[in-house]
Amino acid sequence: MNPIVSIDDLKKLAQQRVPKMFFDYVDSGSWTESTYRANESDFQKIKLRQRIAVNIADRSLETKMIGYKVAMPVALAPAGLCGMQHADGEILAARACEKFGVPFTLSTMSICSIEEVASATTEPFWFQLYLMRDRGFIERLIERAKAAHCTALVLTLDLQILGQRHKDIRNNLSAPPKLTPQHIWQLMTRPRWCLKMLGTRHHGFGNIVGHARGVSDLSSLSAWTAEQFDPHLSWHDVEWIKEKWGGKLILKGILDVEDAKMAAQSGADALIVSNHGGRQLDGARSSIAALAGIVDTVGDQIEVHMDGGIRSGQDVLKALSIGAKAVYIGRPYLYGLGAMGEAGVTKALEIIHKELDITMAFCGERQITQLGRHNIDGSVYL
Repeated sequence: MNPIVSIDDLKKLAQQRVPKMFFDYVDSGSWTESTYRANESDFQKIKLRQRIAVNIADRSLETKMIGYKVAMPVALAPAGLCGMQHADGEILAARACEKFGVPFTLSTMSICSIEEVASATTEPFWFQLYLMRDRGFIERLIERAKAAHCTALVLTLDLQILGQRHKDIRNNLSAPPKLTPQHIWQLMTRPRWCLKMLGTRHHGFGNIVGHARGVSDLSSLSAWTAEQFDPHLSWHDVEWIKEKWGGKLILKGILDVEDAKMAAQSGADALIVSNHGGRQLDGARSSIAALAGIVDTVGDQIEVHMDGGIRSGQDVLKALSIGAKAVYIGRPYLYGLGAMGEAGVTKALEIIHKELDITMAFCGERQITQLGRHNIDGSVYL
């Protein structure tokens, strides 16, 4: 096997090892995928200032995210069906994070449950929440996250309805996969994946099945999710969630300056500039294009994070230079997970860390906390 030196290497290997329906779930956006592509390509428009003859010894990427010390300002973004990229995927990713010293965020739509991830790890992790119509279920989810000692709640605000995800529809995506001729063929061509899946009991949505009323098996799950995502979501609901949770709160899905102002006024600890990885509103701005305006408007009132399009340590540095305090990676670690399990997630983090460190050195900086717009060439930060 060729040496793995970039996130793209992990992506290629994951494509060879993960069934097409689940690889496509990660490697796609909504409708025409214009926002999905812009999330990546807009980073390339940003140019860095190289500096020479300055002391770049003893560099450090350590900093804090919402008060917690991290090895670098990078967290793993919440991702549904993580456990379909690799058997026990959420557990493996959480373990890689705790060893590396960065936060792991467990999705509501995970395969392994909150309790299963907590019992398999030693460090606290973060939990991502969708607001659903069944408020009793949401209250129970929050209590379960508290019992699992989750240290932050990430409330996703940009999925009141599902985006037009054509690849998922064409693939007839489900977890576990339906035994159609199409799916059987995909599984037959991925024997390594199948063998791993045969060795685990985690095949469905662990946070939902058996916990939500009326969802005792997988046959009733699709109808429940179609009914449950709440189009009536408002800032009053955010206030309710904040009161019920009582701990560190991060609001995900902010792309507009006016919404950023509301997020800052909500009392949340951080917001995430995000367009859901280009999987919701196709045609929306890229996350990196929206970042500067939000930082300039509310960056002194609330911690600003971002996700979307990050594929390298250089991308991380560009986001931090514009003003983000931290970033989240989704696809990079999912490619690693699909390619090599826990070792692949660790490899993705190592690649990002190395690229970030080297790029920071070329920019003449020693401390990650000292990055700023002086590290960007001119005013080209969209």
